[in-house]
Amino acid sequence: MQTITTVTELRSALGRVRDKHVGFVPTMGYLHDGHMALVKASRARCDVTVLSIFVNPTQFGPTEDLSTYPRNFLRDEQLCRDAGVTILFAPDAHEVYPAQFETFVEPGELARSLCGAFRPEHFRGVATVVCKLFNMVLPDIAFFGQKDFQQCAVVRRMAIDLNLPIEIVTVPTVREPDRLAMSSRNRYLNKEERLRALAISRGLFAAEAEFRVGERECEKLMAVARRHLDEVDRLQYLELVDADTLQPACSPLSQPAALCAAAYVGSTRLIDNVILSAGSEHGLRPDQTRMTLSRCDDTGR
Repeated sequence: MQTITTVTELRSALGRVRDKHVGFVPTMGYLHDGHMALVKASRARCDVTVLSIFVNPTQFGPTEDLSTYPRNFLRDEQLCRDAGVTILFAPDAHEVYPAQFETFVEPGELARSLCGAFRPEHFRGVATVVCKLFNMVLPDIAFFGQKDFQQCAVVRRMAIDLNLPIEIVTVPTVREPDRLAMSSRNRYLNKEERLRALAISRGLFAAEAEFRVGERECEKLMAVARRHLDEVDRLQYLELVDADTLQPACSPLSQPAALCAAAYVGSTRLIDNVILSAGSEHGLRPDQTRMTLSRCDDTGR
């Protein structure tokens, strides 16, 4: 595995493998099994896997946790090496945003609901840095986790709208044994908060269970989920949205929908979601071709 910190070095290294199929896993580091599932998915489909670690300052608001975001580069580097990553790309902020940088990607309606309603500049930063990384790596396929469902939708729309010749693959959320969605921010939770955080996935899966036995009314499904969410300190949102448009889903559900939640447990903001789609164990049909639900099936999940 090569560890590379500059775009010049990266392009030189990738220039030697341009006849190969290149997969890309963009991350902010502090890697866990969720990230490793993306690496596994890339290795299953690609000859070369590039993983980036970059804590992107433009997607953090002024009161958010940029300065304290968890970092452990040496640990991450070893995990990448063990997982079979070909190139670890770890640029610094000046490499990604040089002096006098002023060009941003402005996402549209997909970025305005859910997290975007509470973090108005977040997806502008996400779209910009992902577009820049795509132009640096020039991958054939890029792999993202379903936990960040809205991010996947925004990135896929950007790739379509800007004619980027990159397949965007969404890999199912990887969870702890107790079903908490894996996240780098889980390390902020103390023992008591960690237990209360389970209310989020418990509520989502309770609604999914009702969907599986035939419930299709949006309000009833959200009410089932909401009953489990009293243990969080602040529920920022719980919304059932169309899986393509991210607009509120219509009752009775007839198209794939995403039940999405964001909540604070202590001072930690956590997000999670489940996909409600008939005919699939995981909420995603194996033949799914809708815009936001493209997936990789060979993930070991």
